[in-house]
Amino acid sequence: MTATTPSSLRTRPTAARTTSHGPTLARVVASEWTKLTSLRSSWWAAALTVAVSAALTYLSAQASSVDPGFDPMGSLTSGVLLAQVPPLVLGVLVGTGEHSTGAFRTTFVAVPRRWPVLAAQTVATATFALLAAVLAVVAAVLALVPSARSRGIPLDLGADGTPRVLGGMVLVLVGTALLGLALGALLRRPVPAVTVAVLVVLVLPVALVLAADLASDPLAASASASVPPAQAAVNTVVTFLPAGAASLLTGEGAVEGAPDLGAWGGGLVLTAWVAVPLALAALRLRTRDVV
Repeated sequence: MTATTPSSLRTRPTAARTTSHGPTLARVVASEWTKLTSLRSSWWAAALTVAVSAALTYLSAQASSVDPGFDPMGSLTSGVLLAQVPPLVLGVLVGTGEHSTGAFRTTFVAVPRRWPVLAAQTVATATFALLAAVLAVVAAVLALVPSARSRGIPLDLGADGTPRVLGGMVLVLVGTALLGLALGALLRRPVPAVTVAVLVVLVLPVALVLAADLASDPLAASASASVPPAQAAVNTVVTFLPAGAASLLTGEGAVEGAPDLGAWGGGLVLTAWVAVPLALAALRLRTRDVV
């Protein structure tokens, strides 16, 4: 009796210490990266991002090459708007994937604290989107070459402001993917998440601008040197949307009547659009049952 008691007491803490350690964040990141890269939809989204960026940039540059003051770098950001759609959808699919397939039951049994899964999804999505974004920007630059050669204009990627525009394009595509992830993780259903994401990123800015144009008097606006108050208010709202942040990041500048936040301000606006729903999604994971 006295010989077996010390042995049993020594083995119990060892078992407790062994089972108390959950999976590390690095392993969860590796798992989410494997899930992301094993899906064909991820590679299709990356390929579409590159293809859309290249095609729209090429078409814009070719259409503008007949102008006397043609500058090929002026068409560099032509494909950014629609090139955001594949990363946006990809982020939504990553954010909703665990819930739409029911795999969250297995995942959260393996990772009971839950938040490392969301953090790992964020890291994996950002990394994958970064690779796709870099390729998309390279494709956009290469798409300018035919029109530039036809006019004998060299492409100067080191000109003032051009490196910032290139970096801004990458950040916009990565930020859009993370916004889709955040909305997907928060809403947990693909269709509502995609709908909200497309409305916020693409539809809402266009609808606001069109509504302001229809409500304003073009004759009065042309006679006055200042921007009408309604138009200025709409432009201000658009500036604080993801589309306005993208314009600031890619060097297009602020619209009339809206505050000029600059590239740093645009980056902060886009960061806020990602961080707020991502924080709400993390809070929902910790405080509510996963359904």
